[in-house]
Amino acid sequence: MTHDPLLSLAQRLPAIQGFPTVDELRADLLSLQKAHPDRIAHAVLGRSRLDEPIDHFTIGDGPLQVVIAGGVHPNEPIGFRTVQQLVRLLLEAPELADLAATWHIVPCADPDGARLNESWFASADRAAYFEGFYRPAPGEQVEWSFPFEYKEAWFDHPIPETRALMALFDRVRPDVFVGLHNAEFGGVYFYLNQDDATLARELRDLPAAFGLPLDVGEPEMDGLVRLDDAVFRAPLARERYDHREARGLPPETRSGGAGTADYLERYGTTTMIAELPYWTHPDAADTTPTDRLYRDVVAEKADSLDELHVLLQRILDAARPSLTIDSPFRRASEAFVPGMGQAATAERARLGDPALNRPATVAEVFGNREVARTFRLRFGGILRRALAAEVDAGVARGPVRAASAEIDAAFWAWLAAEGDTELVPAPVEALVGVQLAAVLATVRRRRG
Repeated sequence: MTHDPLLSLAQRLPAIQGFPTVDELRADLLSLQKAHPDRIAHAVLGRSRLDEPIDHFTIGDGPLQVVIAGGVHPNEPIGFRTVQQLVRLLLEAPELADLAATWHIVPCADPDGARLNESWFASADRAAYFEGFYRPAPGEQVEWSFPFEYKEAWFDHPIPETRALMALFDRVRPDVFVGLHNAEFGGVYFYLNQDDATLARELRDLPAAFGLPLDVGEPEMDGLVRLDDAVFRAPLARERYDHREARGLPPETRSGGAGTADYLERYGTTTMIAELPYWTHPDAADTTPTDRLYRDVVAEKADSLDELHVLLQRILDAARPSLTIDSPFRRASEAFVPGMGQAATAERARLGDPALNRPATVAEVFGNREVARTFRLRFGGILRRALAAEVDAGVARGPVRAASAEIDAAFWAWLAAEGDTELVPAPVEALVGVQLAAVLATVRRRRG
């Protein structure tokens, strides 16, 4: 394999433990800016709904405009470490000057949401992760609250954090944008908004250089366009709408807006997303056929999601008349609990596709099973936090206490079943290395 100096930079990262809190991340980058005021500019791009600063650091003065945003989903902090390492490389590695870029770095786009996840940032323990997990309702996510108007769908109330990014995008008209995302389990996969076979191939090969598996099992969305193994074209919101319509499904008209790729389409921006797992499993990369029909595997997932929806909806409905706190957890539950039923319906809409009448691969069996297991802990955990907030505040009436006890018992039973997952925590430096290498490869490719 030809020596790649940019890949070598990403492979030389020190061992990294856990993820920084919002305050730790900000303090670290501000200290670097104060130590290098001639190299790093700092501004406050905007403020969050709870009046937290949204920082913007600028490095370099090249013609290529690159925007990097961390924490666009607040339960995805791998990007916090990637930002820390990227800033240091931009200061220390002369090779990066050849990219001729101006780097606009937004370390944490949603500080309010990130703070609600900080309890698990220092640990790779899955129990701690799901106990402290929070993901906003779609309309409150930075990634999915850009304006959107298409057919019967309409969304035009982006949150302040999203408006801050929109203002930056409009000002610099990025050549490259990378939102620093991550997944949870299995292997690595990527999204690109352009059909670039050369870059797709380069991204595909990166995880192996860091000892991480590709995820070649079930994509997280049906109908994705595959550019290479574990590399997909980033779907636009209108394309997702049309795909659901073609499946005979109702449009998702109340689940949020468009994404960053949609908004940046007007500027011809190259958008790349590297999805990294906290926990890996070799099955994620195993394309060996099994003795199970793919159709049956998908049907089983649909049944699991339906079962989860029925349970969570019953608990939420029983508690709702007595709920008094409009917490982020409650708003997320009001979106994600019915969303489980909608997800089950969407999976069932696939079952008539003749392409599913084939043996499922090991990776597909693994991915479908783990999605169902993960969703019950994710969204059951958020509902648990919503009800616990009422109990802990001393305002819970009897129905809320009963609902809280029921979801608590279910949550711990689900966690007890986690012992047979055989998922292994991935080294943080490897995850950061892949994300960093993917960023550099994308910028280099756009530079030409």
